[in-house]
Amino acid sequence: MYPRVRIYLERIRNNASIVAGLCAGHALSVTGVTKVVRGDPKIAQAFLDAGVNKIGDSRVENLARLKGLDAEKWLIRPPMRSEVAALVEHADVSLNSELATIDAINEAAGACGKKHKVILMADLGDIREGYVDYDELLKAAEQVERMTNVELYGIGTNLTCFSFIQPDERKMQQLASLAQRVSERVGREVSVVSGGNSATLDLMLRGGICEGVNNLRLGESLLFGKERAQYRFLPGTCNDAFILECEIVELKEKPSLPWGQIGVDSYGNRPSFEDRGKRLRAVCALGKQDFDAETAVPLDEGIAMLGASSDHLMLDITDSKRSYQVGDIVELKLGYFATLRAFNSEYVEKVYID
Repeated sequence: MYPRVRIYLERIRNNASIVAGLCAGHALSVTGVTKVVRGDPKIAQAFLDAGVNKIGDSRVENLARLKGLDAEKWLIRPPMRSEVAALVEHADVSLNSELATIDAINEAAGACGKKHKVILMADLGDIREGYVDYDELLKAAEQVERMTNVELYGIGTNLTCFSFIQPDERKMQQLASLAQRVSERVGREVSVVSGGNSATLDLMLRGGICEGVNNLRLGESLLFGKERAQYRFLPGTCNDAFILECEIVELKEKPSLPWGQIGVDSYGNRPSFEDRGKRLRAVCALGKQDFDAETAVPLDEGIAMLGASSDHLMLDITDSKRSYQVGDIVELKLGYFATLRAFNSEYVEKVYID
């Protein structure tokens, strides 16, 4: 059935092995993030096969899918208080920035006889999650240290995901200094100092991560071989681990300019069009609910992506060297957000290739 995405596990293992090796050379452990692929157990296992022994996800439901895997499991989004019972069942570690939630975790962990590890998040400028008052963070660390069923595992930060503030040497030094202050406050050295995501890799490769920062939470680089600061592919990695196949349902020569009064799209934007005369257009049974057209590329270089509605994809195939027919399959190489949507669409079949 179509649409379907081909998932090349060996390419993912290759990427994870290369990136984990680079990180190990800079004394950094890797938490492999599976949120893009909805906590897919086979992809998580590919990370483990490549030497990554920590798995992170932003949804407790996804971590539940990984129950059978022998790995330390992290919830990388601050947990909701309403989900703490499920959290302590399915996650070993969580990233936190609210003491009230940690209190609830402590109570839930005690109720089922478990110990849960907590990483306190420091906001270093991206103004997403984390403490901006570092004295408040230190006081929270003291209180967490006194809890019975929660272990203060370390501190962390996140950058480039909301305000797109870049990691730099100063911010990593600030994080390491905060970790040292936390360690001094609680009277022992904390285990984990997590310096961010795939956007921190460029800084790492330039030798900009100071001693004291010892972990990165990586998803995009493991899956697509890309570091996010400069958006460059890392040497030796693959960027074609996810290939989406979609079927042509209409094939007709049509004007390149629509006719009639143009309104606005669902976001209030008014589209514009270039007059290129009549063109051979294919309509595929695929839409925005299944993938992201802006982060997907046709493997056939003669095909131009025109756009998508909720369940139709429009392509210009005029310049293709291949002669397409209705019912033929068009292949698209998926990037980050296109993969995210494909894995969250029940209409897209997943096929694993090893």
